[in-house]
Amino acid sequence: MFEDNYRQRGLRNKLVKKLLEKGICDQRVLAAIGKVPRHAFFDDALLGHAYEDKAFPIGEGQTISQPYTVAFQTEKLKIQPGDKLLEIGTGSGYQAAILLEMGAKVYTIEYNRKLYERTRDFLPTLGYEPYFFYGDGSKGIPAKAPYNKIIVTAGAPVIPTALTDQLAEGGILLIPVGDRERQKMLRITKVKNELKKEEFDSFAFVPLLGDQGWK
Repeated sequence: MFEDNYRQRGLRNKLVKKLLEKGICDQRVLAAIGKVPRHAFFDDALLGHAYEDKAFPIGEGQTISQPYTVAFQTEKLKIQPGDKLLEIGTGSGYQAAILLEMGAKVYTIEYNRKLYERTRDFLPTLGYEPYFFYGDGSKGIPAKAPYNKIIVTAGAPVIPTALTDQLAEGGILLIPVGDRERQKMLRITKVKNELKKEEFDSFAFVPLLGDQGWK
């Protein structure tokens, strides 16, 4: 069982202040970052780095995202309590925990079986219980569609039509699109079955693998 002590909470508060300085202004997002114990997602060897604003390896060629990236994506999703949300790329489970703290009903899918099994077993020990799925996230989870929000936590070469098809009316898809090194964050909003696209900053994500991602 991990320990969440006074020091760890103090480091989280410092991280929240740093994110505020970087332009994250949604108080609900900042409160969620301030509550989820990021150090619980780290191996002992990297524990001292848990509250740095950096991405770190979690094995299987994947990373736990930089807190700023997590906060940025979460803020741009405009999450409302009760939103039905699909997360593409469970990874460590940290982003899912933030989304659950925001009051979303989270369905999360992971392409890597080892990572899927590890996070499926681990995340509930912290009190976070999304609906876990193993498979090709680039295809979404059509059986559970439609979704109010879809977040993709890996870089895609294109916007998968499978995902925009699974958006509810008024729904938002947030996805980084570009090459394998750098991607532009896009927000796609479905309005009367038309797709409105907005562009934001550039980021560097691990590749989205799958039928509608990188092969």
